[in-house]
Amino acid sequence: MFLTRLLSSVVLVIIALVTLLQGSYLLAAVLLFISLTAYSELSKACKIHTGEKRINALETIGAIGIWFYYGIMVFTSSQAAQMLAVLFVMIAFMFVYVFTFPKYQASQVMSAFFSFVYAPVMFSYVYQTRELEHGIYLVWMIFISSWVCDSCAYLTGILIGKHKMTPKLSPKKSIEGAIGGVIGSALAGGLYGYFIVESVVPEQKITWVFAVIGAVGAMISQIGDLAASAIKRNHNIKDYGHLIPGHGGIMDRFDSVIFTAPMIYGLALLLIK
Repeated sequence: MFLTRLLSSVVLVIIALVTLLQGSYLLAAVLLFISLTAYSELSKACKIHTGEKRINALETIGAIGIWFYYGIMVFTSSQAAQMLAVLFVMIAFMFVYVFTFPKYQASQVMSAFFSFVYAPVMFSYVYQTRELEHGIYLVWMIFISSWVCDSCAYLTGILIGKHKMTPKLSPKKSIEGAIGGVIGSALAGGLYGYFIVESVVPEQKITWVFAVIGAVGAMISQIGDLAASAIKRNHNIKDYGHLIPGHGGIMDRFDSVIFTAPMIYGLALLLIK
């Protein structure tokens, strides 16, 4: 199991290196695939997909909406157009709801729209961060702040963890571990900024900015991790899927990245000149 998980992690790192360095259409295509898969996983978890062989209109609208949203994002680069795309998808869900009534419950429609925003829209900020000025450096903070936090929180929790953070939801996570994750991510971000990015952005002291981004991203990533776990607990499932050997589904492996991506994007716009 450990070897399988390790090999999967190596493959994921290689894919991340290639796609993030290349950016542009390759990154958008990979994120589109990830988003479609994550939406499918959430659809099953939230009972939007009921297992019936006939076409599920909500799932179909969601899938078309993801293609539409990503097309708008890649070919227009307009925030206003992206917002309109999200609104159009919501209206499309409501159209299906009212004109097929009472086939779908309100809870299914709300879950479908939530799943569309929760995974595909928030994932899209990986691409949008990469497209920013200095984005080739900034985009790595999405993964540094989430994955470094995860590792540091785990190690700190093992060493000194005593106080449970969410005993009912995730009994193994501790407050000490959470703090260790934030500190570790801040240090990693600061070191990355100092040694890699500082010379690229000479007009601004980047080290402290990246340390702040790492710390805030780490806090948000832990919420993302716990939120995905809470959804699984509510629906009595162990994993969202089986796409990634040793890890589960897309939602299992990228639960923290989903939350971190839009936060890093926003912080980059606010803090970097």
